Amino acid sequence: MALRSVSKFLPWREPKVFSGYNSINQLVPFLVENDLHRLLVVTDKGISKIGLMSNLLEQMKDKQIAAFIYDDTVPNPTITNIEESYTMYKENQCQAIIAFGGGSPIDCAKAVLAKLAKPNQSIANMRGLMKIRKRESFLIAVPTTAGTGSEATLAAVISDPSNQEKYPLMDPVLIPDVAVLDPLLTKNLPPHLTATTGMDALTHAIEVYIGNNMTNETREASRKAIQLVFENIYIAYKDGSNLEARKNMLEASYLAGFAFTRSYVGNVHAIAHTLGAFYNTPHGLANAIILPHVLQYYREIVYERLAELSDLIKVSEQTEPIDEKANRFIKEIKRLNQRMELPDHLPEIRDEDLPQMIARAHREANPLYPVPKVFTKKDFEQVYKMIRG
Repeated sequence: MALRSVSKFLPWREPKVFSGYNSINQLVPFLVENDLHRLLVVTDKGISKIGLMSNLLEQMKDKQIAAFIYDDTVPNPTITNIEESYTMYKENQCQAIIAFGGGSPIDCAKAVLAKLAKPNQSIANMRGLMKIRKRESFLIAVPTTAGTGSEATLAAVISDPSNQEKYPLMDPVLIPDVAVLDPLLTKNLPPHLTATTGMDALTHAIEVYIGNNMTNETREASRKAIQLVFENIYIAYKDGSNLEARKNMLEASYLAGFAFTRSYVGNVHAIAHTLGAFYNTPHGLANAIILPHVLQYYREIVYERLAELSDLIKVSEQTEPIDEKANRFIKEIKRLNQRMELPDHLPEIRDEDLPQMIARAHREANPLYPVPKVFTKKDFEQVYKMIRG
């Protein structure tokens, strides 16, 4: 696979991590220490409305650090979002970016990094792997959801509504410099978003584990993430004030992000991106629905590794055959979706959209993704129909 052949040569690095309760309070001293006094803050209207950044902004003001807030980011950030926030950065002579929110503000901020590096190129021309290769700013990611893992990854996923396209930019220069994992910032996340973002993290970790680019390091990270999700997601869903579950879900999200940015994802994501582009289906929800269908379609190709995961989360007996263990694991994913009231199909998929969606998913997945089974266009068609129900 293309990614496997180049990944060992990429300049990997990890963000500096501030984690734990009230870890957001470590950020302003860090800014002062590093002489960062003019920052673009990329967020969304929901974050602004509930005042989740108020404490951070007050601390910045006390230290005479200027914050220029761009809060028009939409779910599945668009070219317009990127251009507007880039303009705000340039006009205010910012030194760094704080991405505060879920995956969408973080991805938008990453795309601003790309635009700063190559201001004369369109975002579309930077799609794919290693098209940026330099950085002109500093990025701090403060996730308020536990799912995308974008605070640990080299990827930003961008939407272009004018072309009904959704595609990734992938370059190690997009890995944030700092990640703040404060469970208090996720405390008020609604149950549905807790569920869908958590299933996004689970999908990342599982696609790493069944893929052909797994290393010892990403194997352990993905196993730990899967275990943490199964142990904590439903607790966080039912009781958002359970800070231990929230902390564990943030760790799971980060570990899954760390794993997939090095070993990458697969056919589930290729399909999910088309659903986001055509129907604006939230990415985590799309992954939650698609994941069991794709695992079922792979069948015996992934049975051995799914059996290992079945043992990991203790839903099977050691003496059971491998195929039964694997199917138990798939059923446990479905059960988790049902308990959190997530749908198991997407009936809105239209026949007239299928040819273009199939072509795009096929183009995205091949030859980049290190999948256990390379899907033909016919395979994609059959899986889309399974998902539609």
